[in-house]
Amino acid sequence: MKSRCLMLSIALLLLLTPSVPACPFCSAQGKTLLGEVTQAHMILFGTMTNGKRDPDSFDKGSTDLQIEVVVKDHAVLAGRKTLTLDRYIPPDAKTKFLVFCEVFNGKIDPYRGMPVAFNSTIGEYLKGAIAVKDKDAATKLKFFFRYLDAKDFEVSNDALVEFGNADYAAFRGMVKDIDPAKVVAWLADPEVAPSRVGLYGSMLGHCGKPEHAVVLRKLLDDPKKKFASGLDGVLAGYTMLDPKAGWEYLRGVLADPKHEFLYRYAAVRAARFFWDYRTDVVSKDTIVKGMLEMIEQADMADFPIDDFRKWGRFEVSGKVLALAGRPSHKSSIVKRSIIRYALACPTTDLAAVQFLEDARAADAELVRDVEELLWLEQSYTPLAPATGAKK
Repeated sequence: MKSRCLMLSIALLLLLTPSVPACPFCSAQGKTLLGEVTQAHMILFGTMTNGKRDPDSFDKGSTDLQIEVVVKDHAVLAGRKTLTLDRYIPPDAKTKFLVFCEVFNGKIDPYRGMPVAFNSTIGEYLKGAIAVKDKDAATKLKFFFRYLDAKDFEVSNDALVEFGNADYAAFRGMVKDIDPAKVVAWLADPEVAPSRVGLYGSMLGHCGKPEHAVVLRKLLDDPKKKFASGLDGVLAGYTMLDPKAGWEYLRGVLADPKHEFLYRYAAVRAARFFWDYRTDVVSKDTIVKGMLEMIEQADMADFPIDDFRKWGRFEVSGKVLALAGRPSHKSSIVKRSIIRYALACPTTDLAAVQFLEDARAADAELVRDVEELLWLEQSYTPLAPATGAKK
């Protein structure tokens, strides 16, 4: 009973956590520098000089910040080129600083110093980001696109996170206008980070021409790339550029248990992308047929079963419910997914009604647990609520 209550509490916490629609193939998400910039009253970039340490303290003293870029200005700065900080910072010829300040009663309070490489372009980058922060989402992404290949890691990584936080509508609005040759070059770079492959693959799928499909197919056929992250974006991009060949390849991955788990899961994510955003490329009926081929695989069956439930595709209930009697599909996770699906079926589905009666007779507590979790989702109407289930 304790474990049951714990499961319900965790599920409730997850359900109450607001979800933000983000770029489907961007793995990097979180707080960006622009978000922090918005909170600061003033931001300066430059070099620390003239450090003077208090002889009785390790870090007390003073240091002058030679201001090179005023990232975010404030009237109190009044055009000054130097700001003296009430802290000793050891000299370092290889380091510059981004300094975040608050201003209170006319006094500047530097509250954070971010060390960066001496040749960093982060000052100009953030100044430009501030200039576009109130523009439409597509315009902002066009700005950040220019910095995805910046040599400064802090800059390129921050631009990547901006894409990760963007929704698909904004991404699609800007990506159609970018130069596909630039994206092809990124994908061909042997040093490209695996975490970026999905984003770049999906970019090419949106901005490329049919002849660019071969670029993504080459990536998919490369054994060294088989298990890299981001293959869902490559699969989706390939299918957008060549819908017939691309979907046939994607469907083949869904259907073949010989592929590694993560490779098949990438195909699931790509199929979900088409369902959610691009049924103009692959129809919903086609997606359902492809996902149906995966329910035979015991280690993957719960994914398509849960998708069918969420998508309201109850015409496949006969095939889903038939899995319950197979020894290969007796794992707890698959069993729960089948029960969830049956609970969501319409009351006219007599096979589902009978399945639930049998399931309750065999393990009433299990069905009740699953039913209560579904109740928390508020995504179904119970066929016949078990005793004690919330209504």
